[in-house]
Amino acid sequence: MVAAAERVRGVVNRTPLIPFDLGGRRLWIKAESLQQGGAFKFRGAYNRLVQIPDEAKAAGVVAFSSGNHAQGVARAAKMLGMPAVIVMPSDAPKVKMEGTKALGAEVVTHDRRTESREVIGARIAEERGAVLVPSFDDVDVIEGQGTIGLEIIEQLGHAPARLVTPCGGGGLSAGLALALPDTEIIITEPAGWDDMTRSLMGGEIVEVAADAPDTACDALQTRRVADRTFGALKAAGARGIAVTEAEHRAAMRFAFGLGLVVEPGGSVALAAVLSGKVPDDGKETVIICSGGNVDPADYARILEEGL
Repeated sequence: MVAAAERVRGVVNRTPLIPFDLGGRRLWIKAESLQQGGAFKFRGAYNRLVQIPDEAKAAGVVAFSSGNHAQGVARAAKMLGMPAVIVMPSDAPKVKMEGTKALGAEVVTHDRRTESREVIGARIAEERGAVLVPSFDDVDVIEGQGTIGLEIIEQLGHAPARLVTPCGGGGLSAGLALALPDTEIIITEPAGWDDMTRSLMGGEIVEVAADAPDTACDALQTRRVADRTFGALKAAGARGIAVTEAEHRAAMRFAFGLGLVVEPGGSVALAAVLSGKVPDDGKETVIICSGGNVDPADYARILEEGL
């Protein structure tokens, strides 16, 4: 983790740790929504790509993502002079799709309900001799995301008692658990897509149901977490919380009042706290707002709900 922090130092943004008061207690938001590319994913992507041997760089990289990992990989590849192909769902938010293309990546779309992004990505990587960069099931990606935890220690002067974080495939939360071994880790997911929560409760990996409900949290729509990320969170004693669509929209509006634009998937940890699902027991708590890539029209509608 320390080596990863050195690799990304001076490349990724050192994002602010923002204090705010809620019900008479002081809480903190780690604003990864202000990271380059609008999400924490750039950390893991850069830490992985910078270690690719020179002789393999010409063939480039392939990744699959609904948008934030896509932009993280595309940005890192552009900085390192490597071609990138990104497999993205056809219904990915336009702002994420266009942002990925603007960084010079080639985008291949798929239907997230009927096609496997993993299979498509693996096939393209094999055809082109490129390096496949998973969004969470990769040690270097996990360690890159975990550098957030080391930053929090530097900013607070110590490890927080509790950390609440969004979770999709678990790369971010597993990295944080490894970086903060003495901190209580609470992962948060949208209801119906809370497979990591149910996996931790049952002690073994549970996949998302085929008839899972629609959610605006596109960044957290992972149908099966990885053995690696599940194992790290299980070993850390992490537990999970599911939040509703209404709760994460309320959190987006609250974050706006703090001067932060946070996307649906990036707001679920804050939603868990604001909804009272995280205990108000006086523990020093840091909340990860992991991304800020949201379509302007959708964001405007969510803000108007609170007027």
